[in-house]
Formats: sequence, C-alpha cells, structure tokens
Amino acid sequence: MKTRSKPSISLIIIALTLVMQAYADVKQPNILFFVADDHGRADCSVFGSKDARTPKMQSLADEGMVFSNAFIASPVCGPSRCALLSGLMPARNGAEGNHVLPKRESQTMVKHLKELGYEVAAIGKVAHGDYGSLCGFDHLNTNKNGLRDSVKKYLSARNSDKPLCLIVGDRRPHVPWTKKNVYDPQKVTLPSYFIDTPETREHWARYLSDITGMDAEMAAVDQLLREHLGSDDYITMYSADHGGQWPFGKWNLYDSGANVALIVRWPGKIKAGQRTDAMVSWVDIFPTFIDLAGGPAPENIDGRSFAGVLLGKTAEHRDVIYTTHTGDKGMNVYPIRAVRTKRFKYIRNLHPEWQHSNHSDIGRKDGAGAYWHSWDEAIKKDPAAAAKLNRYFVRPATEFYDLEKDPAEQVNLAENPEYRLQIEKMSALLDEWMKAQGDKQISGSGTPYLADGPRPFDAVSKRKQSKKKQKKK
Repeated sequence: MKTRSKPSISLIIIALTLVMQAYADVKQPNILFFVADDHGRADCSVFGSKDARTPKMQSLADEGMVFSNAFIASPVCGPSRCALLSGLMPARNGAEGNHVLPKRESQTMVKHLKELGYEVAAIGKVAHGDYGSLCGFDHLNTNKNGLRDSVKKYLSARNSDKPLCLIVGDRRPHVPWTKKNVYDPQKVTLPSYFIDTPETREHWARYLSDITGMDAEMAAVDQLLREHLGSDDYITMYSADHGGQWPFGKWNLYDSGANVALIVRWPGKIKAGQRTDAMVSWVDIFPTFIDLAGGPAPENIDGRSFAGVLLGKTAEHRDVIYTTHTGDKGMNVYPIRAVRTKRFKYIRNLHPEWQHSNHSDIGRKDGAGAYWHSWDEAIKKDPAAAAKLNRYFVRPATEFYDLEKDPAEQVNLAENPEYRLQIEKMSALLDEWMKAQGDKQISGSGTPYLADGPRPFDAVSKRKQSKKKQKKK
C-alpha cells in the first residue's frame, strides 16, 4: 500500500514565509473618516441642494464614489455611533435609547484595526459622550471646538510609521445652529412638508450655514493630512450619524432621518465620479475598513464589507435595510422599527397611542426649535399647516411608502389593497429580523404623551406653571 509523503518542515517554513511576505508587501491604506452630526443627506450640493454650498463634499464626489442608498442603524447620536463602532445593530450592542451605554465588549471595531497594525485616532465628536473610552483609541481628543487645530497638533507630534486611521467628528450641524448666517433666509428653499414662516426660514438658513462651515473644516483637515502623509494616496470618507434636527428628520425612520450622505475617495483605487445605488448600512463601515486593510471580517457582527462596491467588483450589497429607534429620554418616547428596499419602506410605530415629540417642539430654544411658536400660530389659520403638524405628532401603527412614486414619504399606502401582499411580505421580514436580533421592543425612559391628550409643549408648559404655583404657596 502506498503512503503519502508528509511535507517537510522546511517546505512548511518556506510556505509560511511566503504568505507573511505577501501580507507585508500589501500597503495598508491610511484612512480619514470625517463624520458630521445631524446632517440631512439632501442638504448638500452632491445630493441636489440648490442652496447648500458644500465645495469639499462636491470635490470628494467628483474624485470618488457617492452612495445614494446609505443608511444609519438608528437616527439619534448615541445609538448610531455605537452601531458604527461595534458593527452591531442597537438591540445587540446594547445602546438602544440615546444616552444609553453600549455593552462594553461590543465596541470592537477600533481594536480590530489596531490588531492589523493601525494607529487609530479620534478627534472631536466621534463616539457619543465619553463612550470613546470603551473603544481603545490610540489617541482620543473629545474637544468639539477647533478641530483643525487639534488635528494639526496631533499630526505634528505624531512619530509613527504605522498606517493611520484618523476619525474626525464635527459637532455641526447639531443644534444650537450658528448665529453667523451666511445665507439669505428669504431665498432658501424649505422642504415641502415644513410650514413656511419667517422664523422657520431664519433657522433653516442658520442650519445651512453650519453645514457650510463644517464642509470648510473638512477641507482643512483633509489638507493637513495630505501634508502630513506627503500625498493624497489615502482613503477619505464623509458621512453623518443621521438627518438634521427637524420635523421628520432626526428621531425618525423616514429617509430624511435615516438616509445619509456617504462619499468615498481613494485615488487610483476608486474610480472618480461614480454614483452607486448599492444599499449599505453604517454597521458596514468598519468591516469595510478592515477588509481594505487586508484583514478578515470579524465574525458574529451585523456589518458586512462593501469594499467590492468601492473597488468596482460588484454593483450590489444589501437587498434590504433595517433601522430602529427607541427614544431619547423624556423628550422622545416613541419606539419605531422599519425595513426598506430600494422601492418600498415599511414602518411600524410600536405605540401609535402615543405622540411623537422631541427636543425641538418641546424645548423651543433659539437656534434649535424656536420656530415652533410660529407653527402654532400658522395652524390657527391654515388647515394645510394643521394637517402637517397633526401628521408629525400622531401616527398610525403601520406606514408604507412607494419610494419611486413618493420619495418624500407623504402618502401612506398602508390601507391600499394594491400593496397588501408587499406589506405582508415586509411585515414578516421585519418580524423575523427583530426576533433574530433579540429585539425586546423597549420604549426607553420617560413618560409618553398620549395621542388624545394635549400637545407635548402644552403639557410641559402646564406642568411648569403648576410647579410655580405650588412654590408660591
């Protein structure tokens, strides 16, 4: 009987040496990831805004790839960023409501890059609050002001030949919006579902001003890194954690809250001037970085690398996108789930007996939500305005939209028999996914405002007045 000869030790050593040499010969790309806070996708020139001046975003788009279908995991700061830094959706990483800590062991994406030899630095608002301490950054500076100065100081002191992943988070256009307005409020174009008042226009112009300021900051940071590295041969990515703090934006699963800008440039690797409709999620970003760095994708996460899309190897990524929202303490107690394809969106409001609310309509602070007073006045005379406001506060259990016919999600087709089978299919998809995620459908903290009760602002005002009277007694 013939016996197979065993490979010699020397051959094994040679093979291992060749494999190790192959990895060593692969140049790992440096990475700049610039993250905005509360920037709606539509509010930049790249996605068709006729008002917003965003020359840096436009240059990245001209030199790289634009994703039309990029979505966050959850439309509020903490859960969105915890999903990014874990590759896990909120129910699995533990940060479901805003200001809720994630599971310590979930924030692993930075550690995976470090294992591949990267130096990973975070400057500005990257992780939420002080959550960055859970991530293992080599350099962490959470100062939200003077980003370019912080980046310059860091790069000037840096003395390392490791590949670099630099993540810079601008707090803009998060509220409060700047008072240094660079737009004419009378000339800006408001979304069609807004109530057009002078106060709304003033706030919208200030929001756009912050976007333009943020865009300029990104240009400065990109230039600093280019000078530090001596070339533009690195990956530059721009995105935002969710939509702007406006009605139907942040704290919502409509596209104005969940669909964000994603633009990626890598000279010589990503073909310039491309647009893709491949559907990607924020949980996919770090697995993509790891893939491009030559590492294996982490196991047991929700994220999947879309490097193949970037490098022109495939045109598709995900068939469906899931998004979740739990709440934001007492200001927003309104859990929502949604599933989206390229054409359809199915939204499930877990508690339609409650009112939707948030910091803007309750707090009404200057540079954030002060325009809401003008909306209250408008609805007294304008039935159309009243209908818009009622749609914001009170919602049905199920919403369904045909995004090809209704991209602004204004016509709810949940009761339309023509779409019954599609609605049932997507409802079942959502049920199956929520079960797999271990989604307990929690409602967060805080007391909800009942749909048949007073508006949240009126309820809060009444409570404040009652407390004042009690103190006088």
